[in-house]
Amino acid sequence: MAVLLGVLAGTVLVLAGAGLGAVGATVAGAGGLAELKRQTGAAPAPAPAPRSAPPAPVVTRLGVEVANDRGPGALVVAVHVPGPGASAGLVRGDVLLAFGTARVDSAADLARAVSRARPGDEVRLTVRRRSGGYQQLTAVPGIVT
Repeated sequence: MAVLLGVLAGTVLVLAGAGLGAVGATVAGAGGLAELKRQTGAAPAPAPAPRSAPPAPVVTRLGVEVANDRGPGALVVAVHVPGPGASAGLVRGDVLLAFGTARVDSAADLARAVSRARPGDEVRLTVRRRSGGYQQLTAVPGIVT
């Protein structure tokens, strides 16, 4: 009866995707496997050393979504709150013209400039406001966590 229930449970586990290892342990039982290893003189295999994942690359973010504007610059279409762009005072409709010393002619230019920035360093932004005025803002790019 126990074997029949074990086979039935094993079939359910295999169909559910649990695999054959769980089925073998269920049918043989943990004590039976240990006894078998002791009788054959096989020493338990050492646990493999944990593999550490390579460190994720640091990616600097300004916390805004931009699109190409009609002229030079990157049009801010969304500002993430909280975020470095919001803290600096950027609002939807602003056009970023410069990021630090880098001129911004397109959204791609801004993405390249932000990716070269170091997180935590202050960067001067040159912005054309929706009203037509220009303003200098200071942003502190961050990292995504």
